[in-house]
Amino acid sequence: MVTPFVRHRGKAVALPRRDVDTDQIIPKQFLKGVDRTGFGPSLFFDWRADPNFELNRPDAQGASILLTGPNFGCGSSREHAVWALAEYGFRVIIAPSFADIFLSNCYRNGVLPVQLRAADVEVLIGRAPCEIVADLEQLVISDDQGFSARFSADAYGRELLLRGLDEIGRTLLEEPSIAAYERSHA
Repeated sequence: MVTPFVRHRGKAVALPRRDVDTDQIIPKQFLKGVDRTGFGPSLFFDWRADPNFELNRPDAQGASILLTGPNFGCGSSREHAVWALAEYGFRVIIAPSFADIFLSNCYRNGVLPVQLRAADVEVLIGRAPCEIVADLEQLVISDDQGFSARFSADAYGRELLLRGLDEIGRTLLEEPSIAAYERSHA
């Protein structure tokens, strides 16, 4: 069970880089567990060594929305990358495009991936840090400066987020049907 996601207002920080792969998000030396916890402090570990790294800036502290470039989450299919982002505090990632497996992992782990046109992402990156509202019910991203853009979401992933379910929780909703099937095939 994850925290249901209906509408989120938070500080957005810009990471204007393209092709950010999962090894950059959470390097391989930290992939020693499957508990979904303990990964946040290692988020972007190698890049964090640079004092000028975008997330090291004081105005990035407390951000819960990440604005980034195209093909975010490419590379290996490690679910740990989403766990690290979520534990760090990110609830929303906005990019022009995502790697397919990373996109699915976001939905299944309580993080809303929002794909917007590149020009719209650039507008938001230019305003960062800024406050953004991500409304999953209405499928709209907006800010206080008049920006508003619609986005689409995977129907199954959207259901998981809105109801605060992971895949096991979603399967358990079908428990009466599963039990009835089992009884009929005993």
